[in-house]
Amino acid sequence: MSSSKISSHIRSSFASLLVGSALVTPAVAASATIQPWGFDLAGRDVNVAPGNSFFEYANGSAVKKLVIPADRTSFGAFDALRDLSQKRVRDILTGLARERISKPETTDQKLAVYYTSFMDEKQVEALGAKPLAPDLSAIRAIKTPADLAHLIGTGQTSFQYSPFSLGIQPDAKDPTRFSLSLDQGGLGMPDRDYYLKETFAAKKQAYGAYIVRMLHLVGWQDGDAMAKEILAFETKIAAVHWERADMRDPDKTYNPRSVSALEKEAPGFDWVAWLSGAGITRQQADAATIVVGEPSAITGQAKVMNETPMPVLQAWLAFHLANNAASTLSTPFVNASYEFNRKTIAGQPKLAARWKRATDATDDAMGWAIGRIYVDKYFPADSKAKMEELTTHLKAAFRVRLQNNSWMSEATKRQALVKLDHFDIQVGYPKKWRDYNDLTVIPGDVYGNVARASGFEWRYWLGHLGKPVDRDEWDMTPQTVNAYNNPVFNEVVFPASILQPPFFDPHADPAINYGAIGGVIGHEMTHGFDDEGRKFDENGRLHDWWTKEDAERFKKLGDRLGAQYDAFEVLPGVHLNGKLTMGENIADLGGLTLALDAYRAALLTKDAPVLDGITGEQRVFLGWAQVWRMKVRDERARQLAVVDPHSAPAARVNLPAHNIDAWYKAWNVQAGQKLYLAPDDRVKIW
Repeated sequence: MSSSKISSHIRSSFASLLVGSALVTPAVAASATIQPWGFDLAGRDVNVAPGNSFFEYANGSAVKKLVIPADRTSFGAFDALRDLSQKRVRDILTGLARERISKPETTDQKLAVYYTSFMDEKQVEALGAKPLAPDLSAIRAIKTPADLAHLIGTGQTSFQYSPFSLGIQPDAKDPTRFSLSLDQGGLGMPDRDYYLKETFAAKKQAYGAYIVRMLHLVGWQDGDAMAKEILAFETKIAAVHWERADMRDPDKTYNPRSVSALEKEAPGFDWVAWLSGAGITRQQADAATIVVGEPSAITGQAKVMNETPMPVLQAWLAFHLANNAASTLSTPFVNASYEFNRKTIAGQPKLAARWKRATDATDDAMGWAIGRIYVDKYFPADSKAKMEELTTHLKAAFRVRLQNNSWMSEATKRQALVKLDHFDIQVGYPKKWRDYNDLTVIPGDVYGNVARASGFEWRYWLGHLGKPVDRDEWDMTPQTVNAYNNPVFNEVVFPASILQPPFFDPHADPAINYGAIGGVIGHEMTHGFDDEGRKFDENGRLHDWWTKEDAERFKKLGDRLGAQYDAFEVLPGVHLNGKLTMGENIADLGGLTLALDAYRAALLTKDAPVLDGITGEQRVFLGWAQVWRMKVRDERARQLAVVDPHSAPAARVNLPAHNIDAWYKAWNVQAGQKLYLAPDDRVKIW
């Protein structure tokens, strides 16, 4: 299936895209436990001193009572808002589907048919594995390496599988033009560690059984024997993969190549045939350039594939075809995929209801069409205006921070201020909407609809090659509960759905809003100056604009912060990876610091009121903590510690706070308490 526009090396989001995301729905926020000023005091555990665990003090009672729904791997603030957004999208879709539509022509009709076809479980069950037949035949018809590469390339517009990730995105060194991106892939488990570390031996064994199960479901010959070969083959691929922490460095992952250079550096795979299968000519590829993310991994994967017998590669493609398409097929496929990918890997006890899967599938396919309706129904104009006002305050606070930075030279500081001045902040929804006129949706054809939607998306981006970059295009729909920083545009984006309680409540006390949505705004702004974002200038260009001495000082500060996160235990024996989570950790620390500064500035000369015995600065910290009121299943926490660049919820509350001097004063934190750091040990970056 096709890749997203902005590489995961570059774009930084506020919340994990893997976890879902949020705290209390408006319905919950209206309950008696929520104070009129916006915080749930009853959710605290006042038996825990803030200096021992601020997360437990602020959230402990609520988290203890919190029950993760059976179809979830976590639940908290983000997840509750995602539930609300999902239900609203379902209401939009069911409202459009009141009449039977035999030949959808308008966008609204296509949305209705896409959703109702997915909901027609009887039709899906009747078809069984039949939708796979043409794609399985194409795999069986492979004779040569060129045939193999071409078919893999068609995965951009179908359910066929590719061991390489291909994308189209603004070029990091010239963000006015598009380039192709080529990154490592080819693994069916979440990360290389699942293949190579004894810790995940049971998961690896379960994966082998899952491969067998899927091959039997598609009727593949010698499924048991082939499953062992596939597992051994993917283990070899895992061995040449880069570690995720290394993939975060935009200098290391910017390696432009021509097709000819790629053929020389990574022989054994027919790159021209692969690109042709994706609809890209050699001339187009050379004109755009191909930016290789992990050169040694791409070379290693090509070598491994060249040394693997064709029957094994065909069985491997057949397995992944079924795995990719499982959600569109009959119950045996759905259950097999759920039991491994969600239950075994992430600890999810129950499959999500069909309407939820249908809603998400439709949203994935035509999210911008849904977003336009969503904004009209659920996003008031005054929310946009108030959010834009808040961003102005946070930007002003960041300017003061930069001007008074004690470790940065004047030369780099001047450039940093120029970058901040050029920062673009977009709120709610994009200026332009997508057109779905060329997408074909057929009643009852779930498999075909999803494949055509994938092809439609890929062709949309393919049409960008050779054209100027449009900076008004977004990477998240308005109904997405998240936010992101895009360094090649030097912008931050806040979709409509995150602008709700507990993140933003126009009726809450300003201190809570500054701690919550203000922390989010500051977080995304700080991403422009984290260990990745700092390497991009005011125009979004990747180049070194820092003095060598400043870069060395920044790295030392980052290493000190990273050590704090390395020491944090998510589960007994499972620690965070401070290098993998570095950017998000710097952004959390910067975001909370800026939120506090902006709140102080907003008070001017006024004294903040004390509400229910809680001071204004205490409420800023509580606003941030309430956002991370979340519980995660153990298996999911174990997975996220390996693959997620975001730290665990408790770490996102405790560790930024204990580096901020004002937190100690606000909560009377004393030496000897668990979170206490001596003043010289507190890390101050932005």
